[in-house]
Amino acid sequence: MRIICLFNLKDGVDVAEYEEWAKSRDIPGVNDLSSVTSFTVHKATGVFGDEAAKPHFEYVEIIDITGMDEFVADISTADFQAAAAPFEGYADAPQFILTEDL
Repeated sequence: MRIICLFNLKDGVDVAEYEEWAKSRDIPGVNDLSSVTSFTVHKATGVFGDEAAKPHFEYVEIIDITGMDEFVADISTADFQAAAAPFEGYADAPQFILTEDL
């Protein structure tokens, strides 16, 4: 199963501060969860075929998990909640999209 998270940064958030936190804390921390097989964060840089267009979202997270129950259990711990808390200060109304392979 794959979860795709789309979001922009909140007004006033320092991009360098967010990206440093994502690289040094968020990505390694989520990848350490036993229910996660892969977690990556991507910065949108443009729209293919339209150099003038701006993407609707600045960042995309891709979370591959072994199962929803296992993932919910992993992210429900007090340790994970504390480690992930800064995300709420950075991300403006993130959309977590649940997917399945065809």
